Amino acid sequence: MIYLELFLEFAQVGLFSIGGGYASIPIIQSRVVDGRGWLSMKDFTDLITIAEMTPGPIAVNSATFVGMRVAGVLGGIVATLGCIFPALIIVSLLAFLYYRFRNLSVVQGVLTVLRPVIVALIASAGLSMLMLALWGGSAWKDCLAVPDFVAVGIFICGFFLLRKFKLNPIFIIFGSGAVGALFYLLI
Repeated sequence: MIYLELFLEFAQVGLFSIGGGYASIPIIQSRVVDGRGWLSMKDFTDLITIAEMTPGPIAVNSATFVGMRVAGVLGGIVATLGCIFPALIIVSLLAFLYYRFRNLSVVQGVLTVLRPVIVALIASAGLSMLMLALWGGSAWKDCLAVPDFVAVGIFICGFFLLRKFKLNPIFIIFGSGAVGALFYLLI
């Protein structure tokens, strides 16, 4: 019975977490802490900390953590499947509809309009991360301050290596992290 409860609770999280991982945090709290009482608020805070620092989406990491805490390894698997199941169904349905109707002019028109919007969303997220890395904030007023010149140097070198030599981004990430760690530890 606990496995069905885990699956259904995290299926709701997966279905209604529109807006990304951070949007899922209040839903997870309401289901896991307030609704079921599976975790205390302190445990929930620890859960979010662990879910943010481990690779993967916060909701999926949270589902795995809660499932394992409540019902062991099988509980972790069931909760994780519950979390990803709605997205699996929705994406599969959209893929089916796209391949079925992709040649219709209405579908092509919608996709033509959506492409620049998606590029703008990705560019906005990238610009916010760049501002945070170089100036320590994501508001435009933060860009009036003096940038972190070490971060600027690492950014320029990484960008140059990516564009000029087409190096693997993983090497750039690790190299940048190592250079930054060395420099900031020496200061």
